Amino acid sequence: MTLVDTTVWIDFFGGRATPETAALERMLLDGEDICVCGVIMTEVLQGICEDADYRRTRTRFNAFLYLPMDRQTYTRAAQLYRSLRKQGVTIRKLVNCMIAAVAIQNDIALLHNDRGFDPMEALCGLKTVRATDQD
Repeated sequence: MTLVDTTVWIDFFGGRATPETAALERMLLDGEDICVCGVIMTEVLQGICEDADYRRTRTRFNAFLYLPMDRQTYTRAAQLYRSLRKQGVTIRKLVNCMIAAVAIQNDIALLHNDRGFDPMEALCGLKTVRATDQD
């Protein structure tokens, strides 16, 4: 199972070829379990201008495993942020802590294209999928 971050979905739906979108395409073709969470769905859907594209994308997300975010998830996100601050790292986007918390809580890897997750991988045990891992 892999949680796919907003950064990858935006490139994927936008038709941009990146190592991460290539990895996602391979996962989809191989029938791997792809996961999303509420924050990721919200970030992707909020940026879609056309109603037809919005409906198509929303429907497409129904095919993926949905990982709920509960009180423990939000507490873990705050703990990640605080732990990194104590180590001298300031996370610019709190939403990244929420997404990382979902991955950590469910013990799955995150496929992303956002260096904001790098400190969480290095210092907090976030598992990630490097696009080259899929080659």
